[in-house]
Amino acid sequence: MKEAPIVVICPGGAYAWRSPREAEPVAAAFERMGLRAEILPYTVHEEAGQPPLDLVPVRQLSERVKALKEAHPKASVLVCGFSAGGHLAATLGVHWKTLGLARPDGLILCYPVISSDKRYINEDSFWNLTGDQNREFFSLEKHVSADVPPAFLWHTAADQSVPVENSLLFAAELSRAGVPFELHVYPFGEHGLSLATKEVEDPNKNRQSDAHVAGWIDECEAWIHAMAF
Repeated sequence: MKEAPIVVICPGGAYAWRSPREAEPVAAAFERMGLRAEILPYTVHEEAGQPPLDLVPVRQLSERVKALKEAHPKASVLVCGFSAGGHLAATLGVHWKTLGLARPDGLILCYPVISSDKRYINEDSFWNLTGDQNREFFSLEKHVSADVPPAFLWHTAADQSVPVENSLLFAAELSRAGVPFELHVYPFGEHGLSLATKEVEDPNKNRQSDAHVAGWIDECEAWIHAMAF
């Protein structure tokens, strides 16, 4: 009999820090669904010193996914990331085979950083991860194949920090590769809304609760059931 899925959460923070608003509150939301959730304390710039971090975070995520799969062989292991954490989760989903890493069973990507295209790039995230080197490898929409796990994505069209094209480009490539995905684009909302509930409001950055956007977690739960994880 299958066990409940496990979700490994990668908070955002431009690879410079890890946002607490995208950590414990999100884990609690998944646990209320009956899932198991944990937060990955992946290395960020403020801990490592000078960039680039390069492959350090994705190897850490892979190690955790591998350990969970070995400990819970009857459970699906999903990776969930926000902003730069979404880039981390998607990097494992895209490059696991090339790098010889553990394959997650599914991706949950919340306003993810994806592309190094100058029109859509989040420069801080790419600088902290790669400096000015190897950006092609980490521009993930360019490397999607049929080996990428199924994905759930959401974004807001009004996002000024990580333009919605990051999710749109990735979803388009998933479609071309025949990878199952679900994409939700909400018309309004600042970058970094997390659960978009009162609990995680950040008025200083105009991150207000929004009942419409907050529905993403219910849509994600439905997707998890639909994919039979």
